[in-house]
Amino acid sequence: MDRSIRTVAGTALVLAATLLIASPGCSTAPKTEAKQQTLTDNAESTVNRFKREDPGMTDLLNRGYGYVVFPNVGKGGVGLGGAYGKGVVFEQGRMVGFADLTQATIGFQLGGQTFAELIVFENQEAMKKFKNNELAFAANASAVAVKSGAAAAARFENGTAVFTEPNEGLMFEAAVGGQKFNFSPSEAAPGATTRSTSSSATTMP
Repeated sequence: MDRSIRTVAGTALVLAATLLIASPGCSTAPKTEAKQQTLTDNAESTVNRFKREDPGMTDLLNRGYGYVVFPNVGKGGVGLGGAYGKGVVFEQGRMVGFADLTQATIGFQLGGQTFAELIVFENQEAMKKFKNNELAFAANASAVAVKSGAAAAARFENGTAVFTEPNEGLMFEAAVGGQKFNFSPSEAAPGATTRSTSSSATTMP
């Protein structure tokens, strides 16, 4: 095997193992106000970047009931892969909490990648499922690459539309299938608590 491929494969394997081991023990919301603010700033910057890439994204977000944005999802793997990221949740234009994204995948994958992900919720019911931790993507779920015209062409599937854009790295397969989410309300949100809700996830095709 070529040395460069071995290096990429080794790095990806370490990343995947780290993600799969570390993510279950991570709390949803960043621990400090400073880290929460940093994540929120990064989320807003990511949304603005998506809007620059595709001006139609503004209209889609205005039509949707809410959205969650993960500025930096780390993903890697050789055969068995995994991903983890922290995001910020917006409902009706207002920041209402934080979320974790976890993913375990099995299949041909080689490389490591970080990417941004945006999930738009079509209506209140879809948003409610996410906030109750009832949203999970089936193995065949797919996302739309952010580019001009992507938002206009996107269709909601089971109340969600998913967009991704690579930050860096290489991944032959960057599907969102198998992703699961955990929501924690912001202390600033009305009626919020510091504990995340718990519920069995319902897989969305």
